[in-house]
Amino acid sequence: MNILVIGDIVGRPGRRAVKALLPVVSREYGIDFVIANAENASGGRGLTGDVMQELLLTGIDVLTMGNHVWDNKDIFRIIDDEPRLIRPLNYPQPCPGKGYHIYTAAFSTRIAVINASGRVFLPPLDCPFMAVDEALKDIEDKADIIIVDFHAEATSEKVAFGYYFDGRVQAVLGTHTHIQTSDDRILPGGTAYITDLGMTGPYESVLGMKKELVLEKFLTGRPVRLEVAGGKAQLEGVVLTVDDSSYQVSRIMKISKILNE
Repeated sequence: MNILVIGDIVGRPGRRAVKALLPVVSREYGIDFVIANAENASGGRGLTGDVMQELLLTGIDVLTMGNHVWDNKDIFRIIDDEPRLIRPLNYPQPCPGKGYHIYTAAFSTRIAVINASGRVFLPPLDCPFMAVDEALKDIEDKADIIIVDFHAEATSEKVAFGYYFDGRVQAVLGTHTHIQTSDDRILPGGTAYITDLGMTGPYESVLGMKKELVLEKFLTGRPVRLEVAGGKAQLEGVVLTVDDSSYQVSRIMKISKILNE
């Protein structure tokens, strides 16, 4: 089985890249299941119901979120009724939506997807380590494959999280920082890991935003309203190859493709 996990989708360019490049990647790598982070998919911040449906119609099976999950008020209308949309599970309870769900893929394989948020340089939510620990008590006997989207800022927190769950889940994949890292590997206990999947969005940008506006912010030190950049777009993420019998990940491979339009 081959599972594609797509890095943070940013705005209209990111959605355009998914529509054009997901079919190409799916054919090239024989993809059976697709996960994508969508917390920046609507105008660069948050997610609306219309954009959610637009992305699901491209063939994405699961949408994960992050610290921008509540930035668009439309999320409160949709998050309780769509099991293909999950948010970080370590928000204090009670909280709308779910932090994980179990899905059925090819050959009736049960895939659990967990979304968690880091706490270093991000809002001080409940402990993600303990929250995922608790979730695994419910999940581990019900799922064949467990994949965690760890949406975090600090590389140290992400690496520590990977080692903490090494051998207990099939993959720990970092999102949020929008820059694809070079440390894709299989940890000693068999868990596939990467610090950040990268970004699916405007190629000529600063983390998806117009570079001129970001430069103005850095150079002046004053507030600047950032906007999603235009131009050519990219799709980044990883492909996980999972053994159909043992459910162990045999390979994690980065992908980075540019859409020239």
